Amino acid sequence: MRLAKPFKGLRPARELAARVASPPYDVLSRDEALALARDNECSFLHINRPEIDLDPAIDPHDGVVYARGRTNLDRFIDSGVLVRDSADSFYVYRQTMGDHVQTGLAALASLEAYEKGLVKKHELTRPPKVRDRVSHMRALGAQVGPVFVTYRARQAVDDLIAKAAEQAPEYDFIADDGIRHTFWTVAEAERVLAFQTALDQLPALYVADGHHRSEAAAKLRDTLNVSNPRRTASSAWDWFLVVMFPHDQIKILDYNRVVKDLNGHAMADLLQQLEENFELTEVEAAAAKPAEPREFAIYLNGVWRRLRPRPKALASLTGKSASDRLDIALLQDWVFEPLLGITDQRTDERVDFVGGIRGLEELERKVDSGDWRAAFALYPTSMDSLMEVADSGGVMPPKSTWFEPKLRSGLVSHVLD
Repeated sequence: MRLAKPFKGLRPARELAARVASPPYDVLSRDEALALARDNECSFLHINRPEIDLDPAIDPHDGVVYARGRTNLDRFIDSGVLVRDSADSFYVYRQTMGDHVQTGLAALASLEAYEKGLVKKHELTRPPKVRDRVSHMRALGAQVGPVFVTYRARQAVDDLIAKAAEQAPEYDFIADDGIRHTFWTVAEAERVLAFQTALDQLPALYVADGHHRSEAAAKLRDTLNVSNPRRTASSAWDWFLVVMFPHDQIKILDYNRVVKDLNGHAMADLLQQLEENFELTEVEAAAAKPAEPREFAIYLNGVWRRLRPRPKALASLTGKSASDRLDIALLQDWVFEPLLGITDQRTDERVDFVGGIRGLEELERKVDSGDWRAAFALYPTSMDSLMEVADSGGVMPPKSTWFEPKLRSGLVSHVLD
């Protein structure tokens, strides 16, 4: 079964790419999106977060918001800000963040393969977020937020990507956050065929970041198939927009937690109970960041303490599934549920999540503000663990991975003809 294929991308005019490209829709608040787009009529946020162009009293899930997104998309096309390629193409996309470089391939992934488990996932999704993206895709008639996927590095694919990146790029700019984005178009028939041949040898793809977008594409496909019962050929909505990276180039950061209260425990009591199953050591802030798997840190009352599980806790992992052996699962089983009374991190409002890109200083800030009582720092999940969970059909605990750098939206979109 074909996992991926080329497509006729909808892209910015070359001189406008830096102004068009925007952060993903789900990493910004409305106010942050408004501030970024206020003086930039070409910002893709007008399409991906169209509520910024409307009265803030309007619910962001109101139909008028999605309709405004379509109006803005049409305006971008009519004015030449966005232009549709005439030939089916692949697109090479490189991101450079400091010393870290990752180079991937923008393509369309098969929803049939997704539904048969060949595009593998590892997270549960929340129905309201899926419905939002279904409504957004349907109103726009396009998929405008690529799903971040990975594959087990394959030399044939990686060599073709490296070869394409030797050419002069279509876009090359540094965004406001200092991350460099470089983009090449692969449109020549011979090179497209070479990519297709190499991609057809991949056994599977893995959704890394963007589970709600991929699930929304699948839900929209089901809806459109019902309204088009007589179709016999593959349609644009049978595929979803992805950027795929080799697994050995992807950078996963830690995904940390803050909790509202100590579940009725006094601080001394909580620390005593923690010490039954963890070795606790006070450390300076500079040494608090966990340095290896199975190491944690807790910030409480202005003090960082390192937590290392004792043999009893480590022994409990023997024989467990790949997802239940993750560090966050160990923390859930030995701290969050028995001590803090948090049984489901996906739904409990007493816990919140802080991406590692913000550093441990953000954990300190949240706790020191008084809005949160304690913070927990974790070691990043590995790509091998992610793929092991996905291969086993398992589900990772919520917010187990934070990927950086994020894909910019607007560099290429998939039109649902």
